[in-house]
Amino acid sequence: MIDFDAQIPREADAATGLFTGPRLADSGPVARPKRIVLAGRYCRLEPLDPARHGNHLYAAATAPDAVARHMYLSVEAPTSRAMFDTWIAAQAARDDALYFAVVDTATGRVEGRQALMRIDPPNRSIEIGDIYWGPAIASTRISTEANFLFARYAFDQLGYCRFEWKCNALNAASRRAALRFGFIYEGHFRRSAIVKGRSRDTTWYSIIAEEWPARRAAYEAWLAPSNFDADGRQLTPLAARADQT
Repeated sequence: MIDFDAQIPREADAATGLFTGPRLADSGPVARPKRIVLAGRYCRLEPLDPARHGNHLYAAATAPDAVARHMYLSVEAPTSRAMFDTWIAAQAARDDALYFAVVDTATGRVEGRQALMRIDPPNRSIEIGDIYWGPAIASTRISTEANFLFARYAFDQLGYCRFEWKCNALNAASRRAALRFGFIYEGHFRRSAIVKGRSRDTTWYSIIAEEWPARRAAYEAWLAPSNFDADGRQLTPLAARADQT
């Protein structure tokens, strides 16, 4: 178990002797994320556009196991194109959450979506959420890179100090993914929300700025073409890479 108390940055207040957080040289807000393309080796993230992305994303969202894949999301699997079109138009117009389509660079097809949300520039905190990675990219280097591109954008380009991952506490796959991606478990929030008429407990994870350089190096090493065989299978797991950095 991580000893969070030992990790809290602190300095003694001269007047009272009590500990307080260290004063920041620059405590102003950082920039909000913009609707720009984030390009990687295996995928690119494009600001969600119903006209450009609708057909492929609808196909990905209506895969044979779509109901299971939507189980822990805030929306149901689409049961008609009209239902999906209403949803994508509404999400594309939002600023928080800010949605991106996940495009497989090898095929040019949109195979998923994800969002930057709970965007808090004054406190330099941002979350990746409402993730739907369809069957063509789930548990592949594409989905790993899609998460990496958001994290790199948040930390390296925008200057955020905290990158969050939250999920339904019953979503075992999402919890495993958070740990594999290098997020640190922070806590279990009981009865934190009502989603689709059901009570939801939420599990919280984060990566903070001090941890990011090691995480970034682990991602870059794992995503290198030399880490995959001819069939695209990894040679060294990402978790092992993180342990080595």
